[in-house]
Amino acid sequence: MAVALPNSLADLVTYLDGLDQRASVEDLGKLLGDLDASLADLQAYSIFGDDCYRRNLIKEGQWYELLCICWRSGQRSPIHNHAGSTCGLKIMQGVCTETVFDETPSGQIKAVSSTDCSKGHVCCSQDEDIHQVSNLQAAGENLMTVHIYSPPLRAMDRFSLFSEERQLYVPQNAETVCRFGDCI
Repeated sequence: MAVALPNSLADLVTYLDGLDQRASVEDLGKLLGDLDASLADLQAYSIFGDDCYRRNLIKEGQWYELLCICWRSGQRSPIHNHAGSTCGLKIMQGVCTETVFDETPSGQIKAVSSTDCSKGHVCCSQDEDIHQVSNLQAAGENLMTVHIYSPPLRAMDRFSLFSEERQLYVPQNAETVCRFGDCI
């Protein structure tokens, strides 16, 4: 049985359903900044994984996917880019730590900034921007984020701090699959 879309997401989904090409970073930033959804609105999508963060699909179309991603304390994404996709996220609950990376002349990556962001904060990236999203708060402090990927994020590069080799990363919606300490 399909979950009824909350009214607070109706305007956002109407805009996304009307896309005929990839959304821009600026558009996703504005859409998420204007989003006025409550935790009660997202309750049907507020499913947490025990071992890894969980990507809960709200809705998708040809040019987007809209997700509620739930993170328990200590859970983090792999270090990744958004190869061919624009990503915007809004923090709905908790504190998100975003760490941004750059490639070095040796081909490895290094962290260049790490920012703790609170409820209501929006951040966007695309293509070759490399980052990691984490919930580094105390045990019991959950993080919930709403993400838009345009077009849907089907594959991207995953990076290691110990090698210049990129690995293919294929995110899984509404599943919690862990391999080698990373969630995919």
